[in-house]
Amino acid sequence: MAVSSAVGGSGGRGPTTGPWRNWAGNVTARPARSVAPASTGELAAAVRAAAADGLTVKAAGTGHSFTPAAATDGLLVRPERLTGVRAVDREAGTVTVAAGTPLKHLNETLAAHGLSLANMGDIMEQTVSGATSTGTHGTGRDSASIAAQITALELVTADGSVLACSAEENPEVFAAARLGLGALGVISELTLAVEPEFLLTAREEPMPYDEVTDRFDELVAENEHFEFYWFPHTGGCNTKRNNRSQGPAAPPGRISGWIEDELLSNGVFQLACAVGRAVPAAIPGIAKVSSRALSARTYTDIPYKVFTSPRRVRFVEMEYALPRAAAVAALGELKSLVERSDFKVSFPVEVRTAPADDIPLSTASGRDTVYLAVHMYRGTPYQAYFAAAERIMTAHDGRPHWGKVHTRDAAYLADAYPRFGEFTAVRDRLDPERRFANAYLRRVLGD
Repeated sequence: MAVSSAVGGSGGRGPTTGPWRNWAGNVTARPARSVAPASTGELAAAVRAAAADGLTVKAAGTGHSFTPAAATDGLLVRPERLTGVRAVDREAGTVTVAAGTPLKHLNETLAAHGLSLANMGDIMEQTVSGATSTGTHGTGRDSASIAAQITALELVTADGSVLACSAEENPEVFAAARLGLGALGVISELTLAVEPEFLLTAREEPMPYDEVTDRFDELVAENEHFEFYWFPHTGGCNTKRNNRSQGPAAPPGRISGWIEDELLSNGVFQLACAVGRAVPAAIPGIAKVSSRALSARTYTDIPYKVFTSPRRVRFVEMEYALPRAAAVAALGELKSLVERSDFKVSFPVEVRTAPADDIPLSTASGRDTVYLAVHMYRGTPYQAYFAAAERIMTAHDGRPHWGKVHTRDAAYLADAYPRFGEFTAVRDRLDPERRFANAYLRRVLGD
């Protein structure tokens, strides 16, 4: 669902007629006006007009961030007309795509060309630029986030000029803007590395918490993509191993796939969360049932159909990136926290990994990483649980996901990221007047 449609306007270009809200409903903004440009030229003209009127500028994707990264009281740039695959270069192994293109559309187009991204996150509702600018990632032993797969990009800067950026052209800007939080300008198009489409075999199975944590390093090393979910109030986990396969394709059956992915993972889970919100004391019992509801299964399909899955139950999320070696200890502390507290947690804790990369503000910058994500059902008080979990994460040198709930500021983040100063120097050069600033960026990057 593209929640950016909450911002109105005649023909996509008129004045704002209502507030902009994110997917989770925890962030609302009232921009002075909004535009939906259909080209880089229209986008550049809109930025120049905003500058002339003294307005700040933020680009919104589909609102899947839980932070106010895209919130503005100035000009809101909406994504719905800046879409489409602009070029597929099979020989170079690249695809060039307009910034507002939903990942779903990108994946479907790549599949039609017999191509695929190497790795991706587990949902497809975000725009390409929204996903990369906030550090959206999946899980991978060797393959990193979507931003790490960018080979070039086009950036509209504060004076309305257009910069072409790659490792060869404007390399300092390129290094930073691959994951730029919207702080350097508005991305108008991106070029991503792709490869010939391959098959993945997914093996999903329940596993006791103690076995998963005892074997964590082994499971990460032996699988191209390993992740697991621990169900709070239980000793149960659900594991998923994705590995390349020679085939043949064997997707989930139509009925069995619907039962697992829609009925259980969304329909029944939605009902369980609603009951838990109304009667928190019931959550531990519901969690025990939920941890046993999903059965073991194995299937083989093209990558995006294995990496991604429907997520219809709305929630609020906090995720931290920790040094890989801290995974088991930090998760153990989180488990102990839940067991000794009065917190009633209906959502599982998600654990994923990523290799080190070279992007200054990537949560995996310079170190092999484990991600621990905590969630609460939308409408359920989450602040105390998240605050307690955040204390555990920061004690292990954690870096918060840029698009998910956290309380860190520039002072903390400057220590957490060795190349933080490199990014802020590029920002100072490209946007000295802070045309692209908002309250969130002032907190996390300084002013």
